[in-house]
Amino acid sequence: MRAFSRAIDKFCQKHRGFGIPGLMKYIVFVSAAVFIANMLEGGGNLLGLLRFNPALIMQFQIWRVVTWIFIPLNSNIFFTLIMLYFYYFIGGSLEREWGTAKFTVYYIFGVLLNIIYGLVVWFILGRPAGIVPNFLNMSLLFAFAAEFPDFQIRLFFIIPFKIKWLAILNGVFFAYWIIVDLVNARYVMALLPIIALLNFFIVCGNDVMRPVKARARSSAQAINFKKASRKVQREDSRPYRHKCAVCGKTDTDNPGLEFRYCSRCNGYHCYCIDHINNHVHFK
Repeated sequence: MRAFSRAIDKFCQKHRGFGIPGLMKYIVFVSAAVFIANMLEGGGNLLGLLRFNPALIMQFQIWRVVTWIFIPLNSNIFFTLIMLYFYYFIGGSLEREWGTAKFTVYYIFGVLLNIIYGLVVWFILGRPAGIVPNFLNMSLLFAFAAEFPDFQIRLFFIIPFKIKWLAILNGVFFAYWIIVDLVNARYVMALLPIIALLNFFIVCGNDVMRPVKARARSSAQAINFKKASRKVQREDSRPYRHKCAVCGKTDTDNPGLEFRYCSRCNGYHCYCIDHINNHVHFK
């Protein structure tokens, strides 16, 4: 699984133009529109037209392949708005950290896993699997916590709460639904959280499965930009102060371009603002 994750990282590094910039923004916007339309309709047939149903897809209702992604999580407007904002925030943060290519791969791969599972269930049991976007969207929290474990949010807008503890609670929620579905013999539904977790480990396995020592070394490597640049200047007499390790741009050729040093790379490696969050880390 870790090897597959490395392959995804290499693909994303090689194809930086791949993906949909601001993907989570579009998903949240359409989901909000579906929620409002369903509320105005009074809970009629709209959601039924969007659900994933292989039998109806075979009858040329092709839109169902993707429209299930936008079905709202809850009928409560306050809860839905909070969750959509949360998805927008963590999705946008992950895209800035990973780059557009990897975030798009994460989401699309999760969608494809659900579609494949839905088709397999339909072919074997002859009924829809009831796939929903809830667990896929909630799995983003695991990825966010893996990247920013000490990031703090305000629970109820007051209590400071580290995101890693929220991810643990999210894991408890996943386990709860798996157990409830198994106890009630809803075996098809019990696999949906597992599919979301599988997507997380496949795409993020290279980071999640790093040895603890390597993680500690990476976390402790908080690089001061000025200190790093002075060290590079002492070791390098070339006519520029900063040079991007990916595209080769320098502060001499591009005086208005911002440069940063990556705290997750071993050693001092400088990147322009376009590549600080879109490069393969030096190990």
